[in-house]
Amino acid sequence: MAEGGFPVSELVTGDAVVLGLRPARLPSRALALAIDMAVVWTVYLSVSVGLVIATASLDEAAGMAISVASFLLVLVGAPIAVETLTHGRSLGKMACGLRVVRDDGGPIRFRHALVRGAVGVVEILMTFGVVACIASLVSERGRRVGDVFAGTLVVRERVSAGRVGVVPPPPPWLVGRFAGLDLSGVPDGLWLAVRQYLTRMGQLDPQVSASMAERLAGDLAVRTGAPAPREVPAAAYLAAVMNERQVRDARRVLMGAGASGGVAPGGGASAVVDVDAVRVAAPDAGHKGAGAGRVEVPSSGAGAGAGTGFAPPG
Repeated sequence: MAEGGFPVSELVTGDAVVLGLRPARLPSRALALAIDMAVVWTVYLSVSVGLVIATASLDEAAGMAISVASFLLVLVGAPIAVETLTHGRSLGKMACGLRVVRDDGGPIRFRHALVRGAVGVVEILMTFGVVACIASLVSERGRRVGDVFAGTLVVRERVSAGRVGVVPPPPPWLVGRFAGLDLSGVPDGLWLAVRQYLTRMGQLDPQVSASMAERLAGDLAVRTGAPAPREVPAAAYLAAVMNERQVRDARRVLMGAGASGGVAPGGGASAVVDVDAVRVAAPDAGHKGAGAGRVEVPSSGAGAGAGTGFAPPG
């Protein structure tokens, strides 16, 4: 299926939830790779010149060993380290709005970056990128050989507003309940998975939806360091935590704009706003510029569950 003339990825989670991410095509990947290679080769040549000067007094065997070590560390090890630490975003990919993710849409780890880097020595460095280009052209999702062996996919992070679904608001009885959660440890990949689930849960089989919600709620609870309440349905918990992040972003926007009287300074739930419902044109978490990032925060529990798709616990 295609959106706006661009093919949409068949990327799914283990529970068959389509994430709808757009695979990066060859031109954008080639530009990102060119930027990365320019940076890496500049560093490598600088290091090599420094080592030649510093090891001029050593014998030929020692000089060769140092050269091989610098090649492996700079041209192979450095890209692997960068992709691991940034969860799939090298300098070139940041500039082009791309990211490497797992086949299930999650953030990559060291082993994924290691396989990509090791295979990249052959298909990129030794063949000047010819093998990588051919593989990307042949692959339906634009994957190179390293992506196939690592189980990864390069996707576009910058999604236009027209392609971003609306995240349903949480039930009013949960608004503000998770205001004390520490959300700093939640990675972007998990926020993306939660958001994609919430925008599509109404289209899923009930059993699949429940299973997916439980798994995501468990991952989110681990990252926040606080267990999910047993009496709160997993989907409602996800919506409430996502809403809490949106409210925090909205509060920062209001504070930065010098708004007065918009955010309640204390009392009750800290996520509740003075008016009955405030709509802030702030971007949704992790999707800056998305038109779907309008935040709605009910002020009380009246009419709990109305229009939210969630019901209070029995």
